[in-house]
Amino acid sequence: MQRVIWLLVLACWCLEGTGLAADTIRFAPLPMENRETVVKQFRPLTDYLQQRLGISIEYVYADSYADILDKFRNGEIDLAYQGPLPYVELRASYPQAEPLVHFKEASGQTTYTCALVAFGDSEFSLDGLTDRKVALTQPLSTCGYLSANGLLRRHGSSLERNRYRYLGKHDAVALTVVQGQFEVGGLKTAIGKKYAHLGLTILDETGPLPSFAMVANKATLKPELVNQVRHALIAIDPAGKDREMLTGWGDNIRYGAVPAADANYDIVRELLGDVAIPNQGNF
Repeated sequence: MQRVIWLLVLACWCLEGTGLAADTIRFAPLPMENRETVVKQFRPLTDYLQQRLGISIEYVYADSYADILDKFRNGEIDLAYQGPLPYVELRASYPQAEPLVHFKEASGQTTYTCALVAFGDSEFSLDGLTDRKVALTQPLSTCGYLSANGLLRRHGSSLERNRYRYLGKHDAVALTVVQGQFEVGGLKTAIGKKYAHLGLTILDETGPLPSFAMVANKATLKPELVNQVRHALIAIDPAGKDREMLTGWGDNIRYGAVPAADANYDIVRELLGDVAIPNQGNF
């Protein structure tokens, strides 16, 4: 009996040394769409990491980007799926945030764009747009105020010359524009295209932005576990052995991943500059 006990103790000690025993990662996805949709998209990915690394993953969900960043800084989140602007804002005050991988888009690229959209029957130009109702996602959304205002300025206008309101999620922006509650909306181009069958049309879109990333909290995760998560995601082969496994994954994460670096976000920092993004809409 004593020999059995010592063998069990030794086994537990060995597993702990690998970083694969009793590790629980607190994971936060960005609330880009409704909660049920987000969990459905990410559950296969977190199941994959649990099985491959022998860890446990629990979800941390918040309805705003700002809440997720606060929880990250407070050590309540170990791993987060983040867009460019949220990451840039987080890294500016919390250098322990480290981007691990960029997820590829359906095109195979590691960049994406944001768009201004309208309902197909709408007849107006973005040039000099004034006093129109504009639906936005969230203040810290890359496709929110930052991109929408940049696109309007390209056409001799701005959000301040119009009436804008934050609605939270990208799908909420798309649906309210389709329903006629807002005349223009700002959201991720790929999500806007999902509503093309309902009459949503793209008016203009930004240049390429770094794709969404998995970001680790180096203050709460062991270095070896950070590396294991990175390598596990890079190892996914969407065109080969993992093609069947990925069929149930979300559209934003099923096309593979490449290593990420902080320098990839310099374009977002340049776009942001000294722009002060309002926390509330103007009507």
